[in-house]
Amino acid sequence: MQFKTTYSQNQLRDYSALFLRNEAKSWLKSDFTSVNCKIERYDRHWKNSSNTTYYDYLKYVYTILEKYYQNEYVVKNAFLTEWLINEIGQSNSRVFSEYRVGNAIADLAIFNGNSKVFEIKSEYDTDNRLVFQLENYRKAFNQIFLIIPETKLFIYKKYDFRVGIITYKRSPTQKFILYRNAINNSEVDAKTIMHILHTPEYKAIVKSYFGNLPKLTSFNQFHICSNLIKQIPPKELNKYFIEQMKKRSFENVMSSRYYKIFNQLSLSLKLDKKAMKNLIDNIKSPIND
Repeated sequence: MQFKTTYSQNQLRDYSALFLRNEAKSWLKSDFTSVNCKIERYDRHWKNSSNTTYYDYLKYVYTILEKYYQNEYVVKNAFLTEWLINEIGQSNSRVFSEYRVGNAIADLAIFNGNSKVFEIKSEYDTDNRLVFQLENYRKAFNQIFLIIPETKLFIYKKYDFRVGIITYKRSPTQKFILYRNAINNSEVDAKTIMHILHTPEYKAIVKSYFGNLPKLTSFNQFHICSNLIKQIPPKELNKYFIEQMKKRSFENVMSSRYYKIFNQLSLSLKLDKKAMKNLIDNIKSPIND
């Protein structure tokens, strides 16, 4: 398919909406209403192409976004594919998308020997909330990294020197470069950790550290366990926290070779192999006339 040399910002934003979570949920139900709408609005010639599928069209749109509109989805997806998949494959790791920490939501978090959080700032983002975000991340993670456009390095390198920086270039073939490594912090905040942990997880930490669980009811278990967890030395609590996060079970169906434009969606929706196969089978169906 031929690409235009220019696209309006409205069209690019409209295209980018195809890679939202709710869109993928619709594809799982073989509902391509929104995709058909984009084809009718911008790319009617696709309806006359023989043997073309929704997957073909989505690849076409993604290629346009890579070149002209590198929003958060494109950057995050590229970072997962080009960087984190290797790290995940080499260790017993768990990676999370949209990970809530206090009153902030981190773009990506990974737990292996330690805990790392990644905050992505695209060319369309500002640093308005960054101080607030970093304050929350410090309470739960050993290392914090910013993923930023190379052109905005002068803005972000002035922030806390303990924060690592990974830059990328505006290019269809992303290239991520570690500009500055993060300084490790192994002391986590008990209150923040308690609000991240699920009930069986904080109970398991209390039992592991103290040897047994006190008498608990559904009404007082959070309060009692919270007070006990506050007594655990921060560095030890950090180890218990990572251990529990790594036990959260889900399949890693991301790939650096096949259908990689959907890596972020599969992670965000926590798709297992069966659900991912269903998604791919559905989007390989022919475009409706």
